[in-house]
Amino acid sequence: MPTIQTKKRVLVTGGAGFLGSHLCARLLQEGHEVICLDNFYSSNEDNVLALQRHSGFRLLEHDITFPVDVKVDEIYNLACPASPVHYQRDPVQTVKTNVLGALNVLELARRCNARVLQASTSEVYGDPIVHPQPESYNGNVNPIGVRSCYDEGKRCAETLFFDHHRQYGVHIKVARIFNTYGPHMHPDDGRVVSNFFMQALQGKDITLYGDGQQTRSFCYVSDLIDGLVRLMASPDWITGPVNLGNPEELQIRDLAERILAITGSESQLRIEPLPENDPLQRKPDITLAQSLLQWQPRISLHDGLRMTHPYFAGLTQDA
Repeated sequence: MPTIQTKKRVLVTGGAGFLGSHLCARLLQEGHEVICLDNFYSSNEDNVLALQRHSGFRLLEHDITFPVDVKVDEIYNLACPASPVHYQRDPVQTVKTNVLGALNVLELARRCNARVLQASTSEVYGDPIVHPQPESYNGNVNPIGVRSCYDEGKRCAETLFFDHHRQYGVHIKVARIFNTYGPHMHPDDGRVVSNFFMQALQGKDITLYGDGQQTRSFCYVSDLIDGLVRLMASPDWITGPVNLGNPEELQIRDLAERILAITGSESQLRIEPLPENDPLQRKPDITLAQSLLQWQPRISLHDGLRMTHPYFAGLTQDA
């Protein structure tokens, strides 16, 4: 685990979201002052309700497509809806969040001489024809599909980060985040883990798209946050991109069966057509993260799903 040299003031954009809220909690635990910026488009203030009692925490309601003026030492840019349900609802706004948001945090980092980390995504690889996906792979992305607002928006954000680094010397870090799960996921975000838990706990059919043989790799949230913190604390010459995810690959049908077993649900599997441009394979090559950050996931899918179950069970009991 990286050691804290000094107390820092850290801006987390998208800080009330799934990943952002866990990151804010981790940074506060390490003794930093945290400014959590969010416009609550796809997040929930309840995710950071407990953090608001902390003297080092400040919640700032703001849309990152507009400039922000705060004095900070580090910036984690997590601001963007990350599930197809949310980012396809307003695709133009999704592109603006990715591109204008990246420009605004980069300009802020330049003014403050701050380090800035971009939460990029495995979606930059599109529907990959290289497996597993290393950072050197340039991807297979449809630039005009229904997912392009997110995929190409994130790719453009990476371009802006590296151009600011080369042209202005901004201290950048780029993490390519693969499928992550855990408490604070939005129950209606359309992602497979939240879908399966909510359907199983409510006794509804489990929706499998395609034949259920497409593969994914799922990383528990605390492991992912540890990777982000390690990347931010790494030497300046480590800019990334660096893949962060769990290389334990499984079929989506297998994931459904595991969640049915954990919940004790008698829900049945229902087959639906595969969405447009939905990748058939997704698995990170984490060789760089292992060698540069001494990072790799520690929590197995079995244990992570069991730790996630009570969160979704609580949501269905409150409904």
